Amino acid sequence: MALLTIFLQLFWTFLLIGTFTFGGGYAMLSLIQGQVVTLHGWISESTFTNIVAISQMTPGPIGINCATYVGYEVVHNAGAGWLLGVIGSITATFALMLPSFIIVLAMVKFYEKFKKSKTFEYVMEWIRPAVVGLIGAAAIILIINTSWEGFPLLSKPSFEVIHENFIDWKSWLLFGAAVLASLFFKVGPITIIIAGGLLGLLLY
Repeated sequence: MALLTIFLQLFWTFLLIGTFTFGGGYAMLSLIQGQVVTLHGWISESTFTNIVAISQMTPGPIGINCATYVGYEVVHNAGAGWLLGVIGSITATFALMLPSFIIVLAMVKFYEKFKKSKTFEYVMEWIRPAVVGLIGAAAIILIINTSWEGFPLLSKPSFEVIHENFIDWKSWLLFGAAVLASLFFKVGPITIIIAGGLLGLLLY
């Protein structure tokens, strides 16, 4: 019964994430973190960061890869074997893709009709900055853990660096080098990932 509850929660959680995410996988990360780490406590911050890193390195959209990994991890941590873990992966991945599949089918039918509509243009103008905010939040939540003493936005926040992700000065150095290489030297993400992995082996 407990496992059935976990499968239902996985399906419902990723169905919500898939329904209310605009802007692709990176915009989805903050929602996934909020649900699986903060709300349900299925995995830790460090595990979530590892999942994001692996999802980034493996082929396919990062959001779907992340859902697949989380689905397996959650079911496996509940004491189930690898087969049920795979079913957990399928459940989370299917639930995440289902809303997009339905919405895209609807858009194919109605896009040509509404693409010149002023209402459609206004909606998209408001969605675009929200997507940028979600992508930015996805980066911030992997660095800083924020808590509130009272009601959010009406009380004093407390900020704390997630030490599992930045264990010492060398990890900050790697982070800064990756940011500089990406922003100013236009180094590709594949090169940065490979270089980060090699430097991690040498430094740790």
